[in-house]
Amino acid sequence: MTDRAFLARLDGYGLTTAEIHYHRPDAPSLLQLFVWQEYDLAPDFPVLFDFLDHWRREIEGALHSVRIAHDQLVRPAEWRAASGIIPFQ
Repeated sequence: MTDRAFLARLDGYGLTTAEIHYHRPDAPSLLQLFVWQEYDLAPDFPVLFDFLDHWRREIEGALHSVRIAHDQLVRPAEWRAASGIIPFQ
């Protein structure tokens, strides 16, 4: 069975990450961060804009800004060892 993400990449889709800042409904002066990821087509981003349209219609938090990162290339994955400890408190 072939991975859905791999097939999408062969069709021209790339992994799109959107960093969405929005105003909290209960405290409009505060910003909250939401990270969204999906396979989408650059530069029009129809999947992302459908999601943002849904957000505007259905979610109370008003959008402040959206930052987009997109990677379209199909290539071997890079792997490197990391040394260190990441503490969680």
